[in-house]
Amino acid sequence: MAANKKAKSPRLSDVDLSRKLSKEDYDEKLLALQQKLIQIQQAYLFQNRSAAIVFEGWDAAGKGGTIRRISMALDPRSFKVWPIGAPRPYYLDRHYLVRFMERLPPRGAITAFDRSWYGRVLVERVEELIPEDRWQAAYRDIVEFERLIIDDGTRLVKIFFHISQDEQLERFQERLKDPLKRWKLSYEDFRNRGKWDQYYEAIDEMFEKTSTASAPWTLIAANNKKYARISAMEAVVDCLEKDIDLSPQQISSDVLSAAREHLDISADLIEALTGRKE
Repeated sequence: MAANKKAKSPRLSDVDLSRKLSKEDYDEKLLALQQKLIQIQQAYLFQNRSAAIVFEGWDAAGKGGTIRRISMALDPRSFKVWPIGAPRPYYLDRHYLVRFMERLPPRGAITAFDRSWYGRVLVERVEELIPEDRWQAAYRDIVEFERLIIDDGTRLVKIFFHISQDEQLERFQERLKDPLKRWKLSYEDFRNRGKWDQYYEAIDEMFEKTSTASAPWTLIAANNKKYARISAMEAVVDCLEKDIDLSPQQISSDVLSAAREHLDISADLIEALTGRKE
């Protein structure tokens, strides 16, 4: 059983938001990480493993752009992204974790949550949508929920994207100017800026109460989009590949026999496929 030992919790004030990555380094690292993600997905599929990736962060901090770069590499048949918004009435009458339990990945699959169960101790807390005793109790709920996920064999990665207020405002301006990105901008985005300090406090307390040894938070400096994407993807890869055999799946004997009947296969290729000479 995985223990809920405390991990050293990050703090927003510790992040160096000046971190950057050049386009050349970004392109090189992105390609390598996407290739590694392909290997990881195949290993998880054939070894009946599963993983859940939680993306949290400020509005316009870059969660969606990172998820898109991951999605570009993965086969959608065993990779699912769940964008999380306000719960519909069906879930309002049930425990708040139910809708997340229903979206956890099956064996052989990887799931990404674009926002998550942490809304309980962030937006629901700051917007006073629930009483204080309920969001306070949620810290214990969440730690236990994540322990259950991990004990059941699912890898869990938790990432938070941090940007400055000035950078956020610039990105809002960019979205307003771009016809294809205006849909991302909402009234709530601007309203939430007026509660920046309250969210800041809630985020740091979230880290303190829910960053455990088995499910630590990774805090990403996200003022530079390229740096943030690569840092987040590296965190995902580091967690998902640990102690996993990433060797390519071996071709079955019946497929090989059929291929030899219909295709011109060299002795070198047969040796590469089977590991033995003919």
